[in-house]
Amino acid sequence: MASIKLPGFSSSLIKARFLPFNHDGSRGNTVVCIRRDVDPLSLEFSSTNSLRTLSLRSYASSSPVISAKLTTEASAKVIDGKSVAKTIRDEVAAEVSRMKDAIGVAPGLAVILVGNKKDSATYVRNKKKACESVGINSFEVHLPEDSAEQEVLKFISGFNDDPTVHGILVQLPLPSHMNEQNILNAVSLEKDVDGFHPLNIGRLAMRGRDPLFVPCTPKGCVELLHRYGVEIKGKRAVVIGRSNIVGMPAALLLQREDATVSIVHSRTKNPEEVTRQADIIISAVGQPNMVRGNWIKPGAVIIDVGINPVEDSKSPRGYQLVGDVCYEEACKVASAITPVPGGVGPMTIAMLLSNTLISAKRMHNFQ
Repeated sequence: MASIKLPGFSSSLIKARFLPFNHDGSRGNTVVCIRRDVDPLSLEFSSTNSLRTLSLRSYASSSPVISAKLTTEASAKVIDGKSVAKTIRDEVAAEVSRMKDAIGVAPGLAVILVGNKKDSATYVRNKKKACESVGINSFEVHLPEDSAEQEVLKFISGFNDDPTVHGILVQLPLPSHMNEQNILNAVSLEKDVDGFHPLNIGRLAMRGRDPLFVPCTPKGCVELLHRYGVEIKGKRAVVIGRSNIVGMPAALLLQREDATVSIVHSRTKNPEEVTRQADIIISAVGQPNMVRGNWIKPGAVIIDVGINPVEDSKSPRGYQLVGDVCYEEACKVASAITPVPGGVGPMTIAMLLSNTLISAKRMHNFQ
């Protein structure tokens, strides 16, 4: 056993033993400190990926806590949304093929795009490609920016009545002169594969009720947690952001999974202190690198929904995409984290395909 000196203490009182195994049985260098006047029952152990500390506290005296720390290089596990999304798409493709062979029906998804926003057009194009890759029929309507709201409602009504269409998606955001609530409410509840209809959201919020569809991005976040074996039940979860599209339904989903949920938003006081309590963090606020490493509890799991362009003169595009969470800092503290890009984004489209398949199966009573 070797002696180590700590400030303010005699080396004769402190002994250190370096054990070849950590408390979980894995190999490592855990430092055990022994002080003669310390009750063995007062030992406290804390562990993170990057730092392992054994603290000795003497409850019989007013002596300060003594900690010996050994830092090791470690980083969070990367939650690969791209890989998981591919697996889900393969599963959907297999079920679509089985459905076609059994009853001669292929699921159909209709997408309505209003205006010429480049990012919205890109999303719609990616959704169309994804549908084709798994055998789902896609129908697309592209209307000019100055279209009347009534024109959008007319197309929704047509798709509601079309038996070959099993899912209807209105690409958001809509132009400012349109009433988003009226348009989303017009989509048939049974074809609301985006999960935005108020009845679907209401059922999601109520115990003992099940929505026909869950919004795709929050559903993808929770699916990633499931597929990576992250326990949700009984854990403390913080959702950063309270939008109707991600934040609010993500909080409801986590609550359904028996997590204890807090929501951090623009009026939250001391958001970093609230976030630091979380075992699971889902951030969907749209602020680049807002969540810093010191906001994060050691060992927490982070799902970063944010996709924010930040100027980067070294990039050929002149910008790079970053999340709401400062990845370089967070990966040194968290146990697992989604990258940006390649994390939640691919999962959103995978969940849309899954919801469309679910809708088609339900309408045709196909098991």
